[in-house]
Amino acid sequence: MKAWERNFRRVEPYTPGEQPEFANMVKLNTNENPYPPSPKVEEAAGRLCREVEKFRLYPDFKAGVLVDALAGYYKLSKDQVFVGVGSDDVLSVAFLTFFNSHKPVLFPDITYSFYDVWARVYGIPYECPALDENFRIRREDYYRENGGIVLANPNAPTSVAEGLDFIEDIVSHNQESVVVVDEAYVDFGQTSALPLLSKYENLLVVQTFSKSRSMAGVRIGYAMGHPSLIRAMNDVKYSINSYTMNYPSLQLGVAALEDDVYFKECCERIIKTRGRAKETLCGLGFTCLNSSANFLFATHESMSAKKIFAALKERGIFVRYFDKPRIDNYLRITIGTEEQMERLFRALKEILG
Repeated sequence: MKAWERNFRRVEPYTPGEQPEFANMVKLNTNENPYPPSPKVEEAAGRLCREVEKFRLYPDFKAGVLVDALAGYYKLSKDQVFVGVGSDDVLSVAFLTFFNSHKPVLFPDITYSFYDVWARVYGIPYECPALDENFRIRREDYYRENGGIVLANPNAPTSVAEGLDFIEDIVSHNQESVVVVDEAYVDFGQTSALPLLSKYENLLVVQTFSKSRSMAGVRIGYAMGHPSLIRAMNDVKYSINSYTMNYPSLQLGVAALEDDVYFKECCERIIKTRGRAKETLCGLGFTCLNSSANFLFATHESMSAKKIFAALKERGIFVRYFDKPRIDNYLRITIGTEEQMERLFRALKEILG
């Protein structure tokens, strides 16, 4: 090892889902929305093509136009909203801002696998209480001293969601630390924790445009909470990179919020397809957890998940497999279009014999 290499920060990075690109594939491995963004987003994109002159200028570092639109949409004040480059950026800033004590941050042993990566990168102590045998959170595991709590609700990769009373119980037991509720999938059938913001100053709710608004490629995430939390996050963000949100993303994000009818129709289509998909998979010998997300978490009664994953991949169908303890016999299957799901079912029937 060279002398200067000894000072490298070495961590095991987060591993995103595979991003294949070839004709006729079925991509059900990264929880992207199978439907396009709102037509209003397409119209806004057309306008942006005629405004390239503005690209030479720095965007508003406060992202005011999008913050105002989000505040109006959720009936909050603008000092309760923080925006970032996807919810990953928002969560990363939250980790860096709020989790600075010697006490461990708590999040489940099976959850979004970026949480422990951020903790290691930032030198944050953490512990991971185990989900129960049904992949549910044990609330009593969070009734103890801690440096903060992070809960994905609905959880990933399990798709399991906890009710609002459950979330409030954990928040109310931990009013000396910040509780972050990651709601990336909340629009697919779960009640948001947003109503709790008026009661708890230590609660931060994080959402994204990547899933339900079909804009993963635009990278828009946001957090909502007490003004003191948002102010602290902005102070950290401005100390790292003031201009995180580019001008096109700001304009496209506002356009998406203007079309609530399309947004809700797309979510409902996915929810209906999810119900039919679960029924079909169960008929093929799978067991699926009750999902409140845009994916199913499924295990087969006789064939290993790893074998099914490989056989699907050979047929140009991509789902997500996690080679990790407790979940290494499960597949996470994104809900695609009806046509994509039918192709998946045909392939599974062939694979399962």
